[in-house]
Amino acid sequence: MISDVPPTVAETKMNFLKLYKRPIPSIYNTVLQELIVQQHLMRYKRTYQYDPVFALGFVTVYDRLMEGYPSEEDREAIFQAYITALKEDPEQYRIDAQKLEEWARGQTASSLVEFPSKEGEVEGLLKDIAERASGKGNFSYSRFFAVGLFRLLELANATEPTVLEKLCAVLNVNKRSVDRDLDVYRNLLSKLLQAKELLKEYVDREKKKREERTEPQKANEAIKKCLGEYLYSHQ
Repeated sequence: MISDVPPTVAETKMNFLKLYKRPIPSIYNTVLQELIVQQHLMRYKRTYQYDPVFALGFVTVYDRLMEGYPSEEDREAIFQAYITALKEDPEQYRIDAQKLEEWARGQTASSLVEFPSKEGEVEGLLKDIAERASGKGNFSYSRFFAVGLFRLLELANATEPTVLEKLCAVLNVNKRSVDRDLDVYRNLLSKLLQAKELLKEYVDREKKKREERTEPQKANEAIKKCLGEYLYSHQ
């Protein structure tokens, strides 16, 4: 008999560590660990069902969080490990996020909220979400979903509060929750930016100290070399 008991948070975190064994700088790792706990709890909610807006939201958060990561290759490897640890498909996340981004770029403030009356792949996905959110299926609102919505608005150059209100209404999502979660998201980005700036200052300072320490050493070596050459030439 297959158990339908979800894994624990500790198991998900352990899966991640097994899949990505390299050390992650603490400034990134601290936030990643918090995110994986949050997402684990969302992922294993009884009402959870994957959807592309959620995926877009997570991809947006992840990419903003990992901006400036020392290695692009590692950044993608961490993404793969993170999503796989949650027993989901990282490729699907990327593909769906890209699909929604491309669609949103071609929208306007009015066309964005008119998806219920239109046909198309993305329109179909949004209609499905709206139907499930209205109580006709599994839907679990989350912070990543809110960020996904905001990203759609951002790409369509439609960030006026009234457009968000209309979009929430047609998707059957509580706008107050979305506003609250977007505030949390903006706050996270702001703190992260400050932390990265502090880290950069620290790295620059340490680099300068190292350079200052090596200057006398270089000078000493140059003097020794000159003395050596001088002594050798006078033998």
